[in-house]
Amino acid sequence: MSDTPGLFIQIYTDEDVNSALAAELRKRGYNAQSAAEADMLEQSDEAQLLYAASRNMAIMTRNEKDFVALAWQWADRGRDHSGIITSQPFSQEQFGELLRQTLRLLDTLTADDMRNAFVHLSQFR
Repeated sequence: MSDTPGLFIQIYTDEDVNSALAAELRKRGYNAQSAAEADMLEQSDEAQLLYAASRNMAIMTRNEKDFVALAWQWADRGRDHSGIITSQPFSQEQFGELLRQTLRLLDTLTADDMRNAFVHLSQFR
């Protein structure tokens, strides 16, 4: 994973998001990693955000409630992150829709747009 920010958003999916998403994004040329691939399963939300931020990756999660609180805590402390993307639950049968919305997000926003942002994936239906 690159440690320097670039034009394109890099995605880190926490364990609440289908880990196959990261592999599908890589097949399409995007930089993506899942919590399982990073050996970060069962880590705290704070640890997940720290991991993503240290690699200039936006984190994707279904855990909106806790990550809203973390985003505010980080903002209050003047800490930067590469973005938080929240997603509604997608079943295995809806994986194509999860991928489609994620690709639309990646084709619409830049890494600069995502810096310290909190975005709902449903905006990209």
